[in-house]
Amino acid sequence: MPPRARDYLERILTSRVYDVAVETPLDRAPALSLRAGNQILLKREDMQPVFSFKLRGAYNKMSALPSAALKRGVIAASAGNHAQGVALSAQRLGCRAQIVMPVTTPRIKVDAVAARGAEVLLIGDSYDEAYHHAKELERRRNLTFVHPYDDPDVIAGQGTIGMEILRQHPGPIHAIFVAVGGGGLIAGIAAYVKRLRPEVRVIGVQPVDSDAMSRSLKAGRRVTLPHVGLFADGVAVKRVGKETFRLARKYVDEMLRVDTDATCAAIKDAFEDTRSILEPAGALPIAGAKAYAERTGIKDQVLIAVACGANMNFNRLRFVAERAEVGERREAILAVTIPERPGSFRRFCGIIGPRNITEFNYRMADAEVAHVFVGVGINSRDETADIVRSLQREGLKTLDLSDDEMAKLHVRHLVGGHAALARDELVYRFEFPERPGALLRFLSRMRTDWNISLFHYRNHGADYGRVLVGMQVPRAEMAEFRRFLETVGYPWIDESQNPAYRLFLG
Repeated sequence: MPPRARDYLERILTSRVYDVAVETPLDRAPALSLRAGNQILLKREDMQPVFSFKLRGAYNKMSALPSAALKRGVIAASAGNHAQGVALSAQRLGCRAQIVMPVTTPRIKVDAVAARGAEVLLIGDSYDEAYHHAKELERRRNLTFVHPYDDPDVIAGQGTIGMEILRQHPGPIHAIFVAVGGGGLIAGIAAYVKRLRPEVRVIGVQPVDSDAMSRSLKAGRRVTLPHVGLFADGVAVKRVGKETFRLARKYVDEMLRVDTDATCAAIKDAFEDTRSILEPAGALPIAGAKAYAERTGIKDQVLIAVACGANMNFNRLRFVAERAEVGERREAILAVTIPERPGSFRRFCGIIGPRNITEFNYRMADAEVAHVFVGVGINSRDETADIVRSLQREGLKTLDLSDDEMAKLHVRHLVGGHAALARDELVYRFEFPERPGALLRFLSRMRTDWNISLFHYRNHGADYGRVLVGMQVPRAEMAEFRRFLETVGYPWIDESQNPAYRLFLG
């Protein structure tokens, strides 16, 4: 039977986490607090020995195992942080550990697990594939599986974060924001906080493309996602746990969903206040706290964000830096049509005024008009609307592309004019796991007589690659092309009518 709430209070109070974990500080984020008009505090789980909260639950589970089970060894499936917690716990307890990790796991996490003596097996493109392989090995090798979230001892170990928060800040707290993947962290924190301080709101935060808990709570049952976004790999879970879902339904007040740009902006916020670089999952609660404060309009309240991990792949920083300005609404991306004649650029800059132009892409393509792709420094989204109106009043047709994913990912790197020879061109955006051979696998599934007229791929150090492809497909072969899309095995989006494509590339 699942433990009752009073059992979790007891479990959390008696959890054995401090053999390996430290009580992390609850730090004020001064610059972020000033901008948000509320006191934002960061629970610094990025300062744990493995740079993540996950060692709490892993050690609490493993330290309670019988000696015979420890002697046989443990196995776990993880995208990285839970793996490090299990590896450190096994090292401390003197037992053997095998960790099954997705092939897409950032190298920094794989190396950190191996450095603690655990045996690493790279299997599958997602956590779910790694999980199924680990469960098979558990059965064949008589090992003990250490679940990353759906286990009472793991949930209780994570719940010690809630215990620390209430002890460190005994005054009023409006809300605690928690990143949610499988649900172990928020289940543990909520079970403790709601028992002692039921007035404190516990709010979960998920990426828009990995929102299994949000969908499950809305549906009243556990929902399995067909696929998950991998940018915030620490929360990329297709199906939440049975016990974590039960606890979330009972104790979680609200779920928020944030996009990649907002997450990147939150990483920057944390860096500016702490000089630490959080991983995407670790920054989700900060993005959620900002979105909540803006949506509700609350002021002078205490908002606590659990900064739950900092195992960031260094190669991702370029992508994060590019997207943070848009996520923080400090950059507007515009497509502006200007006359093709001398002095047009100067006139355009005059309308923009003293604002900083962050990017300007242009290539002559027409005798009468030119389309320019421009980035402009702003202070708010309202300012973007003011710029658009100013340009349009001067007779310059303007599109706001600040929320156009294709424009931000691809077009800004491709502006170079129209291709007159690209007849019957279809333009699609694909995402695939960033692993050796994935690009070749994609290309090998295409018919060789469908000419590739446009191709853009740029490695962002993320867990999945993004490709923009133009293919010349005769109308008579559209049925076969649709079959290709059904079998390619990667998520895709038809961008053939995207205004950024039609203005700059089509």
